[in-house]
Amino acid sequence: MQNVVIVDDHEILRAGLISLLEEESDIKVIGEANTGEDAIAIVDAQHPDVVIMDVAMPDMDGIEATRILVDRVAGIKILALSMHADQKYITDMIDAGASGYLLKECAMEELAFALRSIRKYNFYISPSVSNVILERYMKPFVPNEDLLNQTSLSGREREVLQLVADGWSTSAIAEHFSLSVKTVETHRKHIMDKLGLHNVAALTKFAIRAGLTGID
Repeated sequence: MQNVVIVDDHEILRAGLISLLEEESDIKVIGEANTGEDAIAIVDAQHPDVVIMDVAMPDMDGIEATRILVDRVAGIKILALSMHADQKYITDMIDAGASGYLLKECAMEELAFALRSIRKYNFYISPSVSNVILERYMKPFVPNEDLLNQTSLSGREREVLQLVADGWSTSAIAEHFSLSVKTVETHRKHIMDKLGLHNVAALTKFAIRAGLTGID
């Protein structure tokens, strides 16, 4: 079961999402909030797996709330659900540590699919905004072996980084290398510590720059 908190300053939208997600047998809404500050409080109290986060809210917006939550709650996943398709909103949310981005005009089926994808693969970007991500993060980058040579990553850590960036789950990586899940988690922590990075989005961007990822 995937426990979810919904954060949006429009009560009608929250109510609609709750009603729709109640139809999904493997997803449970355990709380809701209408501000970034309330989102932080309810996450502290309820410990959800995923927060569905509006981006533009009064006072503390979804970007700042995401940054705070990702920094203080290990393993929390943030799925941005926004009316904004502008590059700035999307990239600011990803840079803040969001694990996915959807537009509010999406179908319910895509929202449920995104939640399951985040649980399985750690990351989901709607096809409707994927071109923005490609333009921002991938076009300027070229394979850069020198970038890797400046790090102290071991050969196995490079392999784990590549699979993380390609969207593999921790359990899939463990099975691929015949390792325990705990060992893979340790590798990922060492990679993040060595590179000074703090989330999967940042690891993915580094892997693209270094030419490690199979994404093209």
